[in-house]
Amino acid sequence: MAQPCIIYRANIQLSDIDRNIYETLQTTIAKHPSETEERMLVRLLAYAVCYEGDLTFTKGVAAGDEPDLWLIGPDGRVQSWIEVGLPDAERLIKASRHAEQVILFAFGSSRSIWEKQQLVKLSGMDKIKLFGIEQQFISALITTLQRSINWSLTITEGSLYLTVNAETIESQLAILTV
Repeated sequence: MAQPCIIYRANIQLSDIDRNIYETLQTTIAKHPSETEERMLVRLLAYAVCYEGDLTFTKGVAAGDEPDLWLIGPDGRVQSWIEVGLPDAERLIKASRHAEQVILFAFGSSRSIWEKQQLVKLSGMDKIKLFGIEQQFISALITTLQRSINWSLTITEGSLYLTVNAETIESQLAILTV
């Protein structure tokens, strides 16, 4: 019997000083049975970091031809295509042909190998933004995971300050380049 998705409810107090966005975000996020907790948390983090009013989660791992999140414009075109993980460069290049911007939140134990193999293929692609998330930051987040997620996230000068249960976890949002 197939396992069901696990539904998480998230309440995020967002203070994005870099973009002058101050919002209370309330959303639900489904963790697919084949998805790790790390990946689900990075999707939620990507949602907060890239937040715009109509940004939505897609079917994610359940639909291979969609990103993890996207922002669709009023004309039906994809404005932002947002991925998490370590996809092939070709996937991001293809997405850049169909979206105004492509954003990747790269994470995982093999991120350094991925960077050596894939970053060179992405050089000169102006529509693609690449961010690296530190594994230590994600590991700290996993220890706080509950079905009801309550975060206070401050973003300033490329630094993330995420407060969970009165504990603040800090990390740089590293910009990846060749």
